[in-house]
Amino acid sequence: MLAAGRGERLGADRPKAFVRLGERVLLAESLERLEASGWVDAIVVVAPAGWEEPAILLAEELGCGKVTATVTGGLTRADSLRRALEEVPEEAAVILVHDAARPLVSQEVVERLLSALSAGWDGAVPVLPLADTVKRVRDEAVVETLDRAELAAAQTPQAFVASVLRRAAAGDMSSATDCSSLVEASGGRMKAVAGDPHLLKVTSAADLELVELWRRA
Repeated sequence: MLAAGRGERLGADRPKAFVRLGERVLLAESLERLEASGWVDAIVVVAPAGWEEPAILLAEELGCGKVTATVTGGLTRADSLRRALEEVPEEAAVILVHDAARPLVSQEVVERLLSALSAGWDGAVPVLPLADTVKRVRDEAVVETLDRAELAAAQTPQAFVASVLRRAAAGDMSSATDCSSLVEASGGRMKAVAGDPHLLKVTSAADLELVELWRRA
């Protein structure tokens, strides 16, 4: 689980994973949900530099026995991913990559992802259809209106055949915006499955308030 984001747009005095979500920190929600999943055998946490010990203590406090390693995040998402993969056992058949910034991960989404892998896909990504018309803009000028029927917003967790993700991560990751795009670029077959509107990525204080309302509902 990637939890090394700085969260500068939240204006907090701490990394995003450790801002408050109600009476707990943001990271705690994802940890507990993945710990409770019957589909997850082990969890590797990528923590911000200097926050490794708080992440370990949090996992212990929550009783998350599936947390097998906590590693220091890199300067980029790619660096963080590589460090996490080093801690994943070679015998692992499937790897889920999740962002702590999307705390309300559901078992239904995880099941849909793993079903796609069982059907022979190299990976799977949860997506949501776009409600707004999308424009391509260059130097403030609208140059194209895109067909939103062919567009979708990607979420996490994303699931991969372990060997496929490892091969993709061994290549050039400089242009990858998420793990799915990394595998796509290496020739992997990715399936889009139905996402969840509640898998909102927390980027602002308003997002935190909304996620907390959903969590308590």
